[in-house]
Amino acid sequence: MNIEQARFNMIEQQIRPWNVLDLDVLSLLGVARREDFVPAVHKALAFSDTEIPLADGGRDGQIMLAPRLEARLLQEARVQRHERVLEIGTGSGYMAALLGHRAQSVLTLERVPALARQAAESLRAAGVTNVTVREADGARGAAGDAPFDVIVLSGSVARVPADLIDQLKPGGRLLAVVGDLPMMVAQRITRLPNGGLHTEPLFDTVAPRLVGFSDSPRFQF
Repeated sequence: MNIEQARFNMIEQQIRPWNVLDLDVLSLLGVARREDFVPAVHKALAFSDTEIPLADGGRDGQIMLAPRLEARLLQEARVQRHERVLEIGTGSGYMAALLGHRAQSVLTLERVPALARQAAESLRAAGVTNVTVREADGARGAAGDAPFDVIVLSGSVARVPADLIDQLKPGGRLLAVVGDLPMMVAQRITRLPNGGLHTEPLFDTVAPRLVGFSDSPRFQF
């Protein structure tokens, strides 16, 4: 496989057509080595338009998101160089690496010990020094390190917990895929200067549920 041709095709055939048009994001995707964060057994899928299983064969939603979804969330987060970022659901560590290239610092939370260790090793090998991987349940965020300029949920939730929204700075943005199958919506929630919230639906998509987050209540008869 020609790695650079495959990377180029991923950007031009999957990511750019999905309304990822920020030139800085596209440039970053051209140099960030996604293949270095993919499990060895799935290296051939590194640039495919698909989710890649991580620990336990992807059981319980442990996957690497499809490239176009990672890229679109990165674009919509609008991360600036002076900002502090919290990511929920480290997974492979690749999204944390992308965020690290754009932010001042990133704290990323992963509840699966093996994934947290592997992500930290991959980030070190990639020379990403401003990302901290913490083994923790991300459903409550990291209140002791708050507030954050940006919070990114790398997976879906039935609803965004108030505990996470409370950890945003004024002007801060939270990116999450919200809802239930068969269709979910990526949202950007912004904390306004007066303390209020503005929620923007961005695009329809689906993503595996983040482990540890409550599902929507079901009707019982």
